[in-house]
Amino acid sequence: ALTVRFITKRFIGDYDPTLEMIYRHVAVIDGEMVHFEILDTAGQEDSLQIEEKIKWGDGFAVVYSVTDRCSFDEVMRLCFLINHLHSSPKRSGGAEQPPVVIVGNKKDLQFDRMVSTEDGENLSKALKLPFYEIS
Repeated sequence: ALTVRFITKRFIGDYDPTLEMIYRHVAVIDGEMVHFEILDTAGQEDSLQIEEKIKWGDGFAVVYSVTDRCSFDEVMRLCFLINHLHSSPKRSGGAEQPPVVIVGNKKDLQFDRMVSTEDGENLSKALKLPFYEIS
C-alpha cells in the first residue's frame, strides 16, 4: 500500500500484501527526472531469496507495522544484512552504503499499537538511520 501510494498519490486498501511486485515510476526530484524500479517484497522470503533481493537494490525503505511487534523485530536484522551485503568487496568496490530509511507504518491504528514511537526512534538512533512513522 505504501508503494502504491507513492506512485499514484492515492491510498488503495484493497491489495494482496503477500504478492511481490515490481513497480516502475518516473518522478522529477530537484529538477531531475528519476526512474524508479521498486521491488515491493511480500516479506515471506527465505534467507537466500532475501539476500538476492538486497543485492538487487540500490536503496531501501525497511517498513514495519506498529501493530506487529514481530515485523519491528526484523528491522535490525534486515538493516544489518543490507549493510553486510553492500559492504562486500565483490560489490563495486564495496565503498558506499546504499540509503536506508526505517518506516513505522499504520500509526493511525493507535488502539492496536504494539510498537511505540520511542521504540522506533531508539532503533533508528542505534542504527544511525532516518526514521519516520506514517499512515
